[in-house]
Amino acid sequence: MPPTSDEIELSEHELRAITGYAAEGARRVLPLFEEPHPADPRPRDAVEAAEAFAGGGRRTNVLRQCAWAAYRAAQEAASPAAVDAARAASAAAAAAYLHPKASAHQVKHILGAAAHAARAEELACGQEQRVTAETLEWARLHAPAAVTTVLGRLPAAPPGGGRVGELLRDLDAALRG
Repeated sequence: MPPTSDEIELSEHELRAITGYAAEGARRVLPLFEEPHPADPRPRDAVEAAEAFAGGGRRTNVLRQCAWAAYRAAQEAASPAAVDAARAASAAAAAAYLHPKASAHQVKHILGAAAHAARAEELACGQEQRVTAETLEWARLHAPAAVTTVLGRLPAAPPGGGRVGELLRDLDAALRG
């Protein structure tokens, strides 16, 4: 059956590649959460659950629970950098729940972990623009073909979202360019 006008094609391979990419970006900033919160495993658990799915594991409710747990860890974090590091982990696990819908919101599922990771690194280094640019460039260079292919089926990233939304749109534009 062909997709309806608001649906896009999305293969399991693409979903796993996107989730693996999100997990890789989130893993880069785990220390920004774990240093001030060494006893809180929730963001690491979310990244590891995303990696397990990307590596061929099943998409179970445990993955969703890990995403929500990392989100709650972000709400309890002690510093702004730790907040965004935990949100990156949450977004990595949530990437496995990308929907085959032609919606700009779905771009957040693909690039949210990278955008939050960039913001975490930006905050950790005192808002230095060079670091932010390097982080976004890393995210652009490490994006697998599945990321750019699926982004090409979606509208551009939506407006709003503060600084993370701005970083998301910058990365989206760079990957589409």
